[in-house]
Amino acid sequence: QVSAVSGKTLMETAVDNDVQGIVGECGGACQCATCHVYVSPEWMSAFPALNEAEDATLEGTVAERLSSSRLSCQLVVSDASEGAVVNVAPNQ
Repeated sequence: QVSAVSGKTLMETAVDNDVQGIVGECGGACQCATCHVYVSPEWMSAFPALNEAEDATLEGTVAERLSSSRLSCQLVVSDASEGAVVNVAPNQ
């Protein structure tokens, strides 16, 4: 469990807090999928919808892509996401 600052992405928050499994190799450019996470279904609506670029990048993930798969570099922390449960995808 980590604290996050509103306006930062989950990827930035994970990297800042040394969350194992989140690399963020492309720096948040939605190009590498090294920040692949699974958002708990009840929290999916707390984040913006999947965009075309993110959808395409998720096609190349090492870990299995699930309906809850997102790139944490595309998930901006807000009041709506406070308390969200997000798990790092295995095999990143």
